[in-house]
Amino acid sequence: MLERDTQVGGLARTVVYKGYRFDIGGHRFFTRYDRVMALWQETLGPELLLRPRLSRIFYRGRMFSYPLEPRNALRNLGPIEAARCVASFGRARLRPRGQERSFEEWVSNRFGDRLFEIFFKAYTEKVWGMPCDQISADWAAQRIKNLSLGGALRQALLKDRSGSVTSLVERFHYPRLGPGQMYERLAARIEEHGGQVWTGTSVVALHREGFHITAVEIERGGQRQRLPAEQVLSSIPLTHLVRALSPAAPPEVLEAAARLRFRHMMSVNLIVRGTQLFPDNWVYVHSPELKVGRIQNYGNWSPEMVPTAGHSALGLEYFTQDGDPLWSMPDAELIALATRELAATGLCSAEVIDGLVVRAPRAYPIYDQGYEERVEVISRYLRQFDNLAAMGRYGMFKYNNSDHSILTAMLSVENIDGAQHDVWAVNADESYHEEKPQ
Repeated sequence: MLERDTQVGGLARTVVYKGYRFDIGGHRFFTRYDRVMALWQETLGPELLLRPRLSRIFYRGRMFSYPLEPRNALRNLGPIEAARCVASFGRARLRPRGQERSFEEWVSNRFGDRLFEIFFKAYTEKVWGMPCDQISADWAAQRIKNLSLGGALRQALLKDRSGSVTSLVERFHYPRLGPGQMYERLAARIEEHGGQVWTGTSVVALHREGFHITAVEIERGGQRQRLPAEQVLSSIPLTHLVRALSPAAPPEVLEAAARLRFRHMMSVNLIVRGTQLFPDNWVYVHSPELKVGRIQNYGNWSPEMVPTAGHSALGLEYFTQDGDPLWSMPDAELIALATRELAATGLCSAEVIDGLVVRAPRAYPIYDQGYEERVEVISRYLRQFDNLAAMGRYGMFKYNNSDHSILTAMLSVENIDGAQHDVWAVNADESYHEEKPQ
């Protein structure tokens, strides 16, 4: 196993700083796949905790339940704004927009322009760094579905009882020492069974003869080396995989890869004096005047994330990209920014005593319009290889959850043994798998 970073886990690694443990993005362990759950339980056993889930939305100085509780939403929005939402919803139902190619069209058609502006636009544009009319409707269909503030408001305000508001899973599993504990244990099992795990190792090239990978060229400790290859399972970014092929992939495949983009994420982690700051695992920050997108409260994920009594560990997430001044801002300035924005929310007035910035490049594949065709060009080409499989979020350019990524790896291994799984079909439907079974 080859890992570019100095520790395993990728985006789901756990970063340790002065004994405090930080999860880069907040990685819950929940799944509808029994085989994935069995693997997690077998790997960690009692170390896999069962935790309560609470997340809310911060907007205009108020906290909204997520998913929405009608009474809470009405009280926070007020009667005038609530009436505007109802009127906007009515207009959307009478005069829907056209083809629904964009995120904005998809959401506005279902919930009205007003709810779109309040509960979708600002946060979505923070995450993706582009106007909502440039984001593919696929993103909305995959991640929102009926799981939305709009559905609950529609029921509360229009007295519609014909359907039910989709609810979220109320509990999830979480490793006692953070998500990296899972992958550190899996890496140890590889070595126990005679395998090797090389960290600090970059893939430079994938040498091929036709549609067969013959060798993987790596760089490790400043030295280059070729490793003969029988089977290659790749979780490196799909764009990097295409560019690493030697001889080069066809021009149309290279062009498709060049037009796929990822969004970076930074977690500005703060050590705060004080406990019980707010009960949420995380808070979505929809207020457009703040740059922060989400705020994680790691002690509410697992008490073991915080080693010092009387302290808390928070993670403020910022979404950015190359060329954005935020991405290259010095760590001290980012910590100061996060401290100011945390105070502005009113969630925490306690003293910030230390901080750590973690930059996660290419954290999110960008679902801009036309991305599906580009990914299809690449996947159609890669399917022709007899010993190469792409897997995971990076590797397949899919906004996979942890269990989706694990499942693509499991199916890829079974394909080596003769199975015929279509790994690219994982997470391809429009059902949101965090919906609570009825």
